[in-house]
Amino acid sequence: MPLRTPPLRDLHADRGAKFTEFGGWDMPVEFGSIRTEHEAVREAAGLFDVSHMGEIVVSGPDATALTDRLVTNDVAALDPGEAVYAAITDAEGIMHDDTVVYRLPDDETHRAAGEPPAYLFVPNAGHDEWAHGRWCDHRDEWGLDATVENVTDDWAMFALQGPDAEAHLRDAAGGDSPDLGRFEMAGDAVAGVDCLVARTGYTGEDGFELLVPWGEAETVWTALVGPIPDGDEDAVPGDAAGADAGVQPCGLGARDTLRIEAGFLLAGQDFHPENEPRNPYEAGIGFVVKPDSTFVGRDALEQVDAEGVDETFVGFRLVERGVPRNGYDITNTDGKVIGTVTSGTMSPSLDEPVGMGYVPVDYADPGTTVRVVVRGQQKKARVQTLPFLDD
Repeated sequence: MPLRTPPLRDLHADRGAKFTEFGGWDMPVEFGSIRTEHEAVREAAGLFDVSHMGEIVVSGPDATALTDRLVTNDVAALDPGEAVYAAITDAEGIMHDDTVVYRLPDDETHRAAGEPPAYLFVPNAGHDEWAHGRWCDHRDEWGLDATVENVTDDWAMFALQGPDAEAHLRDAAGGDSPDLGRFEMAGDAVAGVDCLVARTGYTGEDGFELLVPWGEAETVWTALVGPIPDGDEDAVPGDAAGADAGVQPCGLGARDTLRIEAGFLLAGQDFHPENEPRNPYEAGIGFVVKPDSTFVGRDALEQVDAEGVDETFVGFRLVERGVPRNGYDITNTDGKVIGTVTSGTMSPSLDEPVGMGYVPVDYADPGTTVRVVVRGQQKKARVQTLPFLDD
C-alpha cells in the first residue's frame, strides 16, 4: 500500500527535508539537524507539519453522549472552544489510543446557532480509519443519533511550539489573534486563511496547533517559516534564512526528542493493545480517567484504581555511556530482567541519555538503581520522576 503524504510533501523536499515512514505516512524527519530543531523549540520557536494526525468530527443530537462513552475523560463538561486529553480504552481498560477532544467553538463557521455541541478529536497517525469505525459501530450499536466524519484528508495540521510561538502566531495573524488559554480552541485567520487554532502541543513547551484547510496549507506554512532561501549558497537546508518570521521548520525527529524530555507517551510504542498492553494507571496518566463517566472500560479501570498496579511507567537516566532504545531490557542490579525500554534518546537539552519504560512498582522510586542492556552490555541507570526537564 502506498504511503499517505501530507499536502506539503514536495515543498518539504525542496527545503531539503529527509523523510521517514510513520503511521503509514511519508513524513519529514528532519530539515537539517534534529539538535538544531530541538533547540529552536526550547529556546525560540519551531514549526512541525503533523498532518499525519487524524481528525474526526462528531456532530448531531447525541454527539456528546457518543464521544463521552468512548473516551476516558469528561467530554460532557467541555464548554465551546475547550479541549481535554483522554485515552480510548477497550472493555478491559487497555489503551488503544490517546487523543485530544475539542468541543468546536460556537460560531457561524463551525456550529450554527441552536445546534447541539459538535466535537473534533485527534487520533494518532494511522488510527483515523479505526477511530471512525469505532465511533460508527458504537453509535449504531447504542442507537444514537450522531454524524461521524473522517476529515483527516480535509485538514493540514501544524504545531507551532516554543516560548516565542505566540508572538509568531500573532504576526502571521496580523496582530489580531484570539487570547487562548491552555487547551482552548478558536477560529482565527492566519495569513488570511480561516483556521482552527488550539493552545495545545506535545513538546513540553507553550505553543499552538493549527488546523489549516488542506489546499491552503502552503500559504500558512510559508507565512510562518518564510520562503525557501533563493540563491544563498550558505543557507542550511531547512533554515528560514532571510525570512522575517524566523520560525525553524522541524521534523518528527525533534518532535520525538522533545516529547521524551517532557515524559509524554507515544501511541504504538509506549503503549499498544497487543505488543505493550497498558491501562492509563500503568501508563502514568490516571488523571485522564473520570470514573463518574460511563465510558467503555470504566468498570475495569475502577477495579485497577482500587487495587493498584503491579508495574508503572518511569523515566531513567543512564549514568554510563550508551543510549537506551525501544525494546532494550531493563534489569535489576542482579541482572534479572524486570522491564523493557519503550522510548529512549540522547537528550539534546540535558546532553545525557534518557529513557522511559515500565518496571515493577518496587523499582519505581526516584533514585532506584537499575540497568539497561545496551548492545549486550548492562549500563547503570537511575530512575527519576518525569518529566526530565524542570518547569
